[in-house]
Amino acid sequence: MVKIPVFQVYAGVRAGGWPGRRGIIRFFYRPDATPAIAYLTRTFRAEAGIVISASHNPFYDNGIKFFSIEGTKLPDEVEEAIEAEMEKELTCVDSAELGKASRIVDAAGRYIEFCKGTFPNELSLNALKVVVDCAHGATYHIAPNVFRELGAQVIAMGCEPDGLNINEEVGATDVRALQARVLAEKADLGIAYDGDGDRVIMVDHEGNKVDGDQILYIIAREGLRQGSYGAVPSGRS
Repeated sequence: MVKIPVFQVYAGVRAGGWPGRRGIIRFFYRPDATPAIAYLTRTFRAEAGIVISASHNPFYDNGIKFFSIEGTKLPDEVEEAIEAEMEKELTCVDSAELGKASRIVDAAGRYIEFCKGTFPNELSLNALKVVVDCAHGATYHIAPNVFRELGAQVIAMGCEPDGLNINEEVGATDVRALQARVLAEKADLGIAYDGDGDRVIMVDHEGNKVDGDQILYIIAREGLRQGSYGAVPSGRS
């Protein structure tokens, strides 16, 4: 359980189905990170992806994120059109017109394999001790497993979600606990995610915070060193 209100909304969406479309909604067995939903929307060739989340906010806040068939965020004008539809008066349809729901039990495993596949074969994490802070959020069953399976010695924290404690003095919005743990464990690196896993902050072996701008600089510098060029990533979500 990550956020109690999320499951209340989930139950409502599942009960309502996809009115008037007779389509199929695929639900995941348990909460998954926002980037995982973007990836899985594309790999399942779904018409859209929907995430119920409020990212780095407390448990009582929730929002909705939409992804296109390509797994990308929708343009502003499309989101505005969806908002306009949501403001209209609700209509009821006959049960025969409702869509169907199915549950995907291996969503996390699929995304874990994808993440591992992005790691260069010539590199190894075997000698690294890494503290991974999952903010009691959606990455709690994903991130530690990715780094373990890549060979790192993983010390996991923020991996006990109870529906109320998401982002509470842990995760990317408050790295003090991670900094202390990195120093106490004499770890090589600390990695902190926010509640839905679309933000990351790192801590070096001396307990210094490495923010998004610094991470992007490191990535860009390494890309230049290797002679690769491409799109410029953004630290803004």
